[in-house]
Amino acid sequence: MSSSAHSSVQSTPFWWDDCDFPSLPIKPVSTTCDVVIVGGGYTGLSAAIELARAGRHVQLFDRQPLGKAASSRNGGMASGSIRPGRRELIKRFGEERANGILLEGKAAREDLWRFMKEEKIDCDFFLSGLFDGAMTPEEADDLRRHADLLHRTLGIEAFAVERADVRRYIGTDLYIGGLVRKDIGGLHPAKLLAGMIRIAASTNAVIHENTAVLGSTEEANGVRVRTERGEVFAKNVLICTDGYTDGFDPWLRRRLVPVRSRIIATERLSKEVMDRLMPARMMHGDMRKLSYYYRASPDGSRILFGGRDGTTEGDPSAPTVHLRAELARLFPELAGVGLTHSWFGYVAMHRDMVPRIFSTGNTIYATGYCGSGIVWARWLGKKAAFKVLGDTEQVRSAFDFDPAPKAIPFYSGRPWFIPMVYSMYERHDNKTLRRINRR
Repeated sequence: MSSSAHSSVQSTPFWWDDCDFPSLPIKPVSTTCDVVIVGGGYTGLSAAIELARAGRHVQLFDRQPLGKAASSRNGGMASGSIRPGRRELIKRFGEERANGILLEGKAAREDLWRFMKEEKIDCDFFLSGLFDGAMTPEEADDLRRHADLLHRTLGIEAFAVERADVRRYIGTDLYIGGLVRKDIGGLHPAKLLAGMIRIAASTNAVIHENTAVLGSTEEANGVRVRTERGEVFAKNVLICTDGYTDGFDPWLRRRLVPVRSRIIATERLSKEVMDRLMPARMMHGDMRKLSYYYRASPDGSRILFGGRDGTTEGDPSAPTVHLRAELARLFPELAGVGLTHSWFGYVAMHRDMVPRIFSTGNTIYATGYCGSGIVWARWLGKKAAFKVLGDTEQVRSAFDFDPAPKAIPFYSGRPWFIPMVYSMYERHDNKTLRRINRR
């Protein structure tokens, strides 16, 4: 894509075109409260709603206007996926916790569906199902085993797709098989966030947007929090910042790597094209190291195609060009398609690659979603709130465990190694693609 063509593509999220975030009044910062929450995405808002409804005096701080970070920038695929497989989870954490992590995904998804219904959040939710594509026989075998695990162990409607049936789900020759699971849906992430902001603002929670937290210090019986608008002493602090964690918490920053995830949106496509390319209107992904995720827009008129960006500064055109090429690899007839949007947001990766709640003193962390934040962020924000409330029954979670993820050697917040990792994964995927082409 030429630079002139790229300049006509909007760099703001597609989701912002038809979603306005509630305007919040500026309120004074109280010098004391029960709980300070840092971060105003799905996690922080979920915690604020639970705590305020339980009668706690809550102050939530975000350094940006609410709605501008990852919670309104993602692909809207409510999967609650976990990157390590069951075998790897057992190796790291033992069989009991591994099974608990997998089982909790089902509970977290169902709880999100219930929450949206009960709170009357209209965010274009559709229980579409997910298709994961396999490019090699080995990948097809892996997905076949995973479908069996989901069905047999978790009671999820899931099944393998053979080559002859792939086009029932996606109009491409890139995949020789795949997996379908029916328990995953799509939604409009910005509308979900706007709904959560509205609900939190209707409680007694005090929301301070455009107010950065500068640091915190553990003291007797609580934590002193420094903000741009003064100090606050709180009994507990909840850190809910994930990929947008900055220098206010150097300890956490050494454990989370912000990785850009970028999405492109095509121009409007005819119904005939959409019926041919995405006949089932499902959520989609595949098994490449540089994983791609894609879906139809909620109105079914265009394709949103996302993947890891590989850059760390500025907003260069190369990642957009790359995603457009991968879209054309999947759907050759879209090689010349126009784009309307190309935007990125930060997801947080870490050494364990499993979302987690953990604590140090009176500070509780809910973070590390590794690109699957829609389901996990709201769920763990809620669980972190129950932890503050001392509700031992409600707080029970396979994701609530210490120690924290390990610090990353030679890393203090600037992800200098991302281009190298991206290049390594790209070489791996290109090797697989060359094998496919030879076959």
